[in-house]
Amino acid sequence: MLLIRCPYCEEERPEIEFRHAGEAHVARPSDIASISDEEFEAFFFIRANTRGTVYERWRHVNGCARFFNAVRDSVSDRFIMTYKAGDPKPKKLPGV
Repeated sequence: MLLIRCPYCEEERPEIEFRHAGEAHVARPSDIASISDEEFEAFFFIRANTRGTVYERWRHVNGCARFFNAVRDSVSDRFIMTYKAGDPKPKKLPGV
Protein backbone atom coordinates (compact mmCIF):
# COMPACT_ATOMS: atom_id res chain seq x y z
CA MET A 1 0.00 0.00 0.00
CA LEU A 2 1.23 3.48 -0.87
CA LEU A 3 1.50 6.15 1.77
CA ILE A 4 0.84 9.71 0.61
CA ARG A 5 1.80 12.77 2.62
CA CYS A 6 -0.92 15.41 2.82
CA PRO A 7 0.78 18.84 2.98
CA TYR A 8 -2.20 20.28 4.90
CA CYS A 9 -2.64 17.53 7.51
CA GLU A 10 1.17 17.12 7.60
CA GLU A 11 1.06 13.35 7.91
CA GLU A 12 1.33 10.28 5.70
CA ARG A 13 -1.91 8.40 5.17
CA PRO A 14 -2.89 5.28 3.14
CA GLU A 15 -3.59 5.83 -0.54
CA ILE A 16 -7.26 4.81 -0.12
CA GLU A 17 -7.87 8.18 1.58
CA PHE A 18 -6.92 10.06 -1.61
CA ARG A 19 -8.26 10.55 -5.14
CA HIS A 20 -6.27 11.41 -8.22
CA ALA A 21 -7.52 14.65 -9.84
CA GLY A 22 -5.49 14.90 -13.03
CA GLU A 23 -2.43 16.74 -14.25
CA ALA A 24 -1.23 19.71 -12.20
CA HIS A 25 -0.26 23.15 -13.48
CA VAL A 26 -2.55 23.07 -16.53
CA ALA A 27 -2.96 26.63 -17.81
CA ARG A 28 -6.64 27.49 -18.06
CA PRO A 29 -7.74 29.78 -20.92
CA SER A 30 -8.67 33.24 -19.64
CA ASP A 31 -11.75 33.43 -21.90
CA ILE A 32 -12.83 29.86 -22.57
CA ALA A 33 -15.89 30.95 -24.58
CA SER A 34 -13.69 32.50 -27.27
CA ILE A 35 -11.38 29.54 -28.01
CA SER A 36 -11.80 27.17 -30.95
CA ASP A 37 -13.09 23.62 -30.62
CA GLU A 38 -9.56 22.29 -31.22
CA GLU A 39 -8.13 24.52 -28.47
CA PHE A 40 -10.93 23.44 -26.11
CA GLU A 41 -10.22 19.77 -26.87
CA ALA A 42 -6.50 20.28 -26.20
CA PHE A 43 -7.20 22.04 -22.89
CA PHE A 44 -9.91 19.72 -21.64
CA PHE A 45 -8.86 16.27 -22.87
CA ILE A 46 -5.24 16.13 -23.98
CA ARG A 47 -2.64 15.51 -21.27
CA ALA A 48 1.10 14.82 -21.38
CA ASN A 49 1.01 11.25 -19.92
CA THR A 50 4.80 11.21 -19.70
CA ARG A 51 6.98 8.41 -18.45
CA GLY A 52 9.01 9.41 -15.41
CA THR A 53 8.43 12.48 -13.25
CA VAL A 54 4.84 13.76 -13.39
CA TYR A 55 3.09 16.63 -11.62
CA GLU A 56 -0.41 15.73 -10.47
CA ARG A 57 -3.34 17.08 -8.48
CA TRP A 58 -4.67 14.93 -5.65
CA ARG A 59 -7.46 15.35 -3.11
CA HIS A 60 -7.42 14.10 0.48
CA VAL A 61 -11.06 13.01 0.37
CA ASN A 62 -11.18 11.04 3.64
CA GLY A 63 -9.19 13.65 5.54
CA CYS A 64 -9.10 17.43 5.18
CA ALA A 65 -10.82 17.19 1.72
CA ARG A 66 -8.35 19.69 0.23
CA PHE A 67 -6.63 19.54 -3.14
CA PHE A 68 -2.83 19.48 -3.30
CA ASN A 69 -0.11 18.79 -5.85
CA ALA A 70 2.21 15.82 -5.95
CA VAL A 71 5.36 14.94 -7.85
CA ARG A 72 5.39 11.23 -8.66
CA ASP A 73 7.52 8.86 -10.68
CA SER A 74 5.07 7.21 -13.07
CA VAL A 75 7.38 4.21 -13.62
CA SER A 76 7.95 3.21 -9.99
CA ASP A 77 4.75 4.86 -8.64
CA ARG A 78 6.92 6.49 -5.94
CA PHE A 79 5.79 9.86 -4.59
CA ILE A 80 8.75 12.23 -4.64
CA MET A 81 7.05 15.09 -2.82
CA THR A 82 3.73 16.82 -2.19
CA TYR A 83 3.02 20.52 -1.87
CA LYS A 84 0.03 22.81 -1.36
CA ALA A 85 -2.23 23.81 -4.23
CA GLY A 86 -1.32 27.24 -5.51
CA ASP A 87 2.38 26.82 -4.72
CA PRO A 88 4.62 27.07 -7.79
CA LYS A 89 6.02 23.98 -9.48
CA PRO A 90 9.23 23.03 -7.61
CA LYS A 91 12.43 23.81 -9.48
CA LYS A 92 14.56 21.32 -7.54
CA LEU A 93 13.21 17.95 -6.47
CA PRO A 94 14.47 16.18 -3.35
CA GLY A 95 16.38 12.98 -4.02
CA VAL A 96 16.36 13.37 -7.80
